[in-house]
Amino acid sequence: MFAVALAVTLFAGCRSADQCGCTSCAAESQSDTPPKGFTALFDGTDLNGWWGATTEDPRKYLALSPEDFKAKHDASLADIHKHWSVQNGELVNDGNGLYLTTEKNYGDFELLVDYKTVPLADSGIYLRGCPQVQIWDSTEQDKFKLGADKGSGGLWNNSPGAPGKDPLVKADKPFGQWNHFHVIMVGSRVWVWLNGKKTVDGAILENYYDRGSAVPPRGPIQLQTHGGEIRWKNLFIREIRSDEAIQRLRGKKDPKGFKPVFNGKNFDGWAGPLDCCAITNGTIIWQQHKGGTIYTKESFSNFIARVEFNLPPGGNNGLAIRYPGEGDTAYMGMCESQVLDDNYEKDTGDKIDPRQAHGSAYGMVAAQRGYQHPIREWNYEEVTVVGHKIKVELNGTVILDCDLAPVTEFMHNREHPGKDRLSGYFGFAGHNDPVMFRNISIKPLD
Repeated sequence: MFAVALAVTLFAGCRSADQCGCTSCAAESQSDTPPKGFTALFDGTDLNGWWGATTEDPRKYLALSPEDFKAKHDASLADIHKHWSVQNGELVNDGNGLYLTTEKNYGDFELLVDYKTVPLADSGIYLRGCPQVQIWDSTEQDKFKLGADKGSGGLWNNSPGAPGKDPLVKADKPFGQWNHFHVIMVGSRVWVWLNGKKTVDGAILENYYDRGSAVPPRGPIQLQTHGGEIRWKNLFIREIRSDEAIQRLRGKKDPKGFKPVFNGKNFDGWAGPLDCCAITNGTIIWQQHKGGTIYTKESFSNFIARVEFNLPPGGNNGLAIRYPGEGDTAYMGMCESQVLDDNYEKDTGDKIDPRQAHGSAYGMVAAQRGYQHPIREWNYEEVTVVGHKIKVELNGTVILDCDLAPVTEFMHNREHPGKDRLSGYFGFAGHNDPVMFRNISIKPLD
């Protein structure tokens, strides 16, 4: 199973891994004052900052021109004002119409929401425009076959049997009482607490609209409503920066089975043209105008590698996967897992093949793009290699998951004779750019 070890670092004053303990976890609170670091999505008086959308692929409207998006936005407002209202500082929906959708789009975030609904209602919270953190009537027997008896708080639109689809515990309060959600989303990974109980633990939110693609890197929060009245209040959000995102994904220390392969001080245990790099403050820094592949003296077959990297504009490097110790790792090793500025073309003016993009098995299989942190900020990547398969998870989002064995089409028609290699060294295939690496550890899977 390809799995990222998840952090236990908690946010907003949480008490434990199972109880969220956030500032507004007392769901009966009437305060519309955001906790420290949060901003209000709803000010208790009007619908400013919201528009209307339905269950539709957010990538389509995110790709619209400003003029076309404004037309779509403005056309939704009549429906929104027909079915949504503000009563006594609460957002109220009559169970019909478009879903209330934030005008602002979010990447990594922490969300606090209180809601109160009625029997037979069915609702949810779309994250980056993708369904959904489920809300429904856990007593409706007709929906027990769909999982309603398990309660709210799961990622119901995930595939059957997928992590997160069903809540870990049933935590709904009786009708007539307010419920409180605490949601954290980092990359495609989601944590959910309902009324202080953890219902989802770092599961990947699948892209309902395209199971083969990750959810968008940014998108709106949507309040889905249908089937009955639902009320909302205390909607607060906090955007998560890259350093905090890495901490949540990686944790304070590597889990059992991982071992550091770089001690942060010198290149003990490494080979290759080591003078191409310097070591500063526990970080390998590639020296300009020097290239070559440096690699561990220890060989690995099946493994998980964890590494943090930092790129300059146009920065280019790569992870050497099962490198034989000589030759070009992109061809003689199993592959080079590309490390490249996602904005490379804009920064350099050079057009690249999709199989050269960051995270790709260089020259063979293209990775999904757009999931790097801003340039010169640190990124966290986890690479899993088993047999002929390689999986790359960048900042909490799987951007590549492929089997190289059947690949027969190569960039520039240049074959990769090493792609079926089953063991070799791990390292970095550097060019001339001051790319940085730190916190490198590997877990053998043999």
